[in-house]
Amino acid sequence: MVPRRITSHLKKMMQQFPVLSLTGPRQSGKTTLLTNAFPDFLYYNLERPDHRQLILEDPMGFLKNTGHKVIFDEAQNLPELFSYIQVMADERNIPGQYVLSGSQSFLMNERISQSLAGRVNVSHLLPFSMSELNKPASLVQTIFEGFYPRLHQAGIHPADFFPSYVQTYIERDIRTLKAIEDLNAFSRFLGLCAGRTGQLVNLSALANDAGIAVNTAKSWLSMLEASFVVFLLQPYHRNFRKRIIKSPKLYFFDTGLACSLLRINDKNQVNQHYLYGALFENLVISEVVKQYYHTGTRPPVYFWRESNGTEIDCIIDRENIVAMEIKAGQTYTGDFLKNLKKFPDQQAEKVLIYAGKDSLDVSGVSLMGWEKALKETSWCSP
Repeated sequence: MVPRRITSHLKKMMQQFPVLSLTGPRQSGKTTLLTNAFPDFLYYNLERPDHRQLILEDPMGFLKNTGHKVIFDEAQNLPELFSYIQVMADERNIPGQYVLSGSQSFLMNERISQSLAGRVNVSHLLPFSMSELNKPASLVQTIFEGFYPRLHQAGIHPADFFPSYVQTYIERDIRTLKAIEDLNAFSRFLGLCAGRTGQLVNLSALANDAGIAVNTAKSWLSMLEASFVVFLLQPYHRNFRKRIIKSPKLYFFDTGLACSLLRINDKNQVNQHYLYGALFENLVISEVVKQYYHTGTRPPVYFWRESNGTEIDCIIDRENIVAMEIKAGQTYTGDFLKNLKKFPDQQAEKVLIYAGKDSLDVSGVSLMGWEKALKETSWCSP
């Protein structure tokens, strides 16, 4: 088993909260992590009808008989359970009673807000980070494969793994969240999202290209966020004038999935693709986001862009702000620094991550090769 960085955070929270919630995309390793981190807990998979029926016959009796160390996997499949867990958690009044895991964030959070507010710690597990996987690979291979655990542990080729993953995701998750009659339209929408990786979100244009209503596009995009397929990077404007762009940018949590949706079937196609630069940018930003989620922290990650087109790809809003530019070129040129020099906060730590290997300081900017940068675990330091 590959050690997961979030494990220490979960064990710490287990000493402070009666209930833990762990959500994340399917196949991100939630079950493996929880059963190994908490081996003395009973485990129930609520996708199994027999487990659901066993609980529904007498919820309070079941919770009393099983004791206070239980993992409920895919807990969104039995929302009736949450109120009973609230009652038992309050009666016992001790930490570390239940773990709820699931692949549908907003359903879990809806029930948590109704029943478990103040009693639950909410954490998110994403696919491997590069520092966790620690597997030698070229840049194009890293982008092409992504970081889903099963793909790496079972040695499955991405061209075999991701189409099945997408099909399963559509059938099992999206259709339970919202009635979608035209799966072909949704599949087309997914592909169009991949084609807009790293771009500002324009719902009208996205809806028009997909042949759907704007409200439908908005709803489907929200479902993709709730299921940890995509995330929206918001613009940074603290202490700056309101002349900047206000629309968020679209990224995928996993570049391997994005490549599959772009119909990239071989790693050698990656750096020939017109979105190679965007995929490299997506890789770097998603790794920074993972570092925060896997330490139990909401990522304070943004981008900065003025209306005249001047842009910084990634802003980390911590005590010492980090302004990060991302360039897919393998050879450094002075032109890489032009936007960093225009960033208004002159006290910010400035970093340039590129597709080369050398790491050094250039004109007050930390130049970092992609491999060193992606294995860095200090982005989420204060």
